[in-house]
Amino acid sequence: MKNILLLLFLLCAFASCTESDSVAVADQNSSPAHLLVFSKTSGFRHESIPAGIAAIHKLAQEPGVRVTATENAAYFTEDSLSKYKAVVFLSTTQDVLNASQQAAFEKYIRGGGGFAGIHAASDTEYDWPWYNKLVGAYFESHPHIQQASINVLDKSHPSTTHLPDHWERTDEWYNFKNMNPDVKVLAKLDEKTYEGGKNGDNHPIAWYHEFEGGRAFYTALGHTSESYSEPLFLQHIWGGIEYAMGE
Repeated sequence: MKNILLLLFLLCAFASCTESDSVAVADQNSSPAHLLVFSKTSGFRHESIPAGIAAIHKLAQEPGVRVTATENAAYFTEDSLSKYKAVVFLSTTQDVLNASQQAAFEKYIRGGGGFAGIHAASDTEYDWPWYNKLVGAYFESHPHIQQASINVLDKSHPSTTHLPDHWERTDEWYNFKNMNPDVKVLAKLDEKTYEGGKNGDNHPIAWYHEFEGGRAFYTALGHTSESYSEPLFLQHIWGGIEYAMGE
């Protein structure tokens, strides 16, 4: 009888150890996703950047995503970037990365990394053709801030599922050049609803695409600080970020 009791005790102990080990493995595998928000500027600096950073931090709380916000381009190394599921360029302007940092970012995307560009991300790195294809277009000009109508064309994407067919809002409306024809357009501006549009009937304002092994999302919205308190806009950018992270 003693031998049987001892055997039962050892079996129970073994089962307990095995369960603890599986919990530890599950905890390790469920480590939170990590997002890098990059807002370095070498040209015009948007006053809305702090509001944008605060909004992304808040949006990341519920899904448990860790956010690192920085203007330090030294984060763009192979080892550092490997920690992040996606990188957000939040109203960056002009030259923000040197040649080695650019090479590290290209390798990151080709390794399956994600990119989300917000507003002036298209006013960035004009001498880097690879970045032009990644972001999808370069900024050319803009009229004064005013209300316009956005025609939402594709609601199958997490950045647009919640949007109305015709989205009326006030922002700074970018005109573009060097547009990548391979992007998948989510929404276009209706130039008949405001003054100063220069892209005609084909005026995309938000898009996404798979690119060289990675994922890229871009929205030209988000110039004003008020944008980052608008529920529809916040869902729009977070849906784009989720896509970039591969969620």
